[in-house]
Amino acid sequence: MNINEFVSQFKNHPILFVGTGFSLRYLNSSFTWDGLLRYIATEVSGSPEYYLDIKSKNINNGKYSFDSIAQILEMHFTDALEKDRNGKFKIINDKFYENMESGKHISRFKIYISELLSKLEIKEEKQEEIAELKKAAKNIGSIITTNYDQLIEKIVDFNPLIGNDILLSNPYGAIYKIHGCTSNAERIIITNEDYEQFDKKYELIRAQLLSLFIHNPIVFIGYSINDDNIKKILKTIFTYVEPNSEQALRIRNNFLLVEYTQGEASETTCEHDIDLEGFSTIRINKIKTDNFSSIYKALSSLKLPVSAMDVRKVQNIVQELQAGGEIKVHITEDLEELKNGDRIIAIGSNKSITYKYMNVAETISNYFKIIDEDNEQLLLLINQFTISKQQFFPIFAFSSMQPNLHKAAELKTQQLAKIKETLENTPDTCKSSHKTIEEILADQNIAESNKRKVIFWCAMNKTISIECLETYLRDFSESKTTDYRKLLCVFDYLKYGGNLLH
Repeated sequence: MNINEFVSQFKNHPILFVGTGFSLRYLNSSFTWDGLLRYIATEVSGSPEYYLDIKSKNINNGKYSFDSIAQILEMHFTDALEKDRNGKFKIINDKFYENMESGKHISRFKIYISELLSKLEIKEEKQEEIAELKKAAKNIGSIITTNYDQLIEKIVDFNPLIGNDILLSNPYGAIYKIHGCTSNAERIIITNEDYEQFDKKYELIRAQLLSLFIHNPIVFIGYSINDDNIKKILKTIFTYVEPNSEQALRIRNNFLLVEYTQGEASETTCEHDIDLEGFSTIRINKIKTDNFSSIYKALSSLKLPVSAMDVRKVQNIVQELQAGGEIKVHITEDLEELKNGDRIIAIGSNKSITYKYMNVAETISNYFKIIDEDNEQLLLLINQFTISKQQFFPIFAFSSMQPNLHKAAELKTQQLAKIKETLENTPDTCKSSHKTIEEILADQNIAESNKRKVIFWCAMNKTISIECLETYLRDFSESKTTDYRKLLCVFDYLKYGGNLLH
């Protein structure tokens, strides 16, 4: 079956289950579990054979016990750094003692792992594929990962949850980091002792994840067909679900394993039997490919009655109600009497109730997210907005994505008029020819209050590049300010509007 046909059968929002192969595919620097331990052992000992000696003593039924290897390596690493306070690993020792002073005991080993995996340089040749994954995010319910790094958070704007935080979570829009994260080295699970402690506390987390597995399609990315994580999950599920039942069949049909095969461009799924060793044989779906873009595009094109973003919004409101606090309940027949900031759950006819996911300000603040996700359905809300002639509103990119915006022509004229007006009112002191935004921000001869006016002028006169302006705006921390909206309208016009003012 073609991947598009397979995904189109999903009746609920898919969950991504992301493994090591995902980071290896997209990052310039990443490790397998074996590779990570080998690297650390070699760095601390100076000899690759040191690691092989440890590895040779930790084999069970023909498989290496990497958690046991990590346990031994952690002890050796700690001992080496204690004996050499200011040597090669001085920075790690500094952080260890700084944590100890503040009452936190975090092993040097885990601090070093966090440092190693903190660099997130995405391979240039994978940028287009990453862009397709961002577009698919609008249809993804949640993400589960065994990876420590923060790559998936960098790509998808979901809320990362570690350890017991998973129990208090909103299932939609979450990244479940079940083995820990570099953002909190203390919670990294890597040694035999860590896994023993984790298994003792895992039952409630297991129950929550099990609910996701049963009710949502699961797409495994970055795992091999024989990965122990996959087998453990399948064993857990079919311990609670009768293997030959209708429910079990539905779950199996919802499972898709993306198995990386170098150079393979296949878009066809097939069935595959997995031997769960002493349990049973489970048949799941898999696709062997090096064409991950086709999978992301299929997920992006999935059409469901309710969007994942709408579900996230509703669940956030319900979570606020459950938490208590300053929550007021209004029972009304007239939605117009409610204030804009009120949280609303509406029950009634779709003829009498209108729900707006985002207002004008939120649409502007989420400009780059909407573009990255290619969320054309969401953009139809612009037809319902009231946008005054005095507002800076970026319409060019949105209208190129969504052709059914009946206000587009009017808003384009308005956007161009606001840009032209701002240019005409730019004081001579702000008419600079700086080549980069960094130069403008560093120029002490430009008053702080004028620096964004200079950026505006330089962008419109093309002395600074569109790419430079985009980077600056994506990192802009005050997305609700007029300065941001002015610069965003300039970027939007320059990138998507052509040369209508020239």
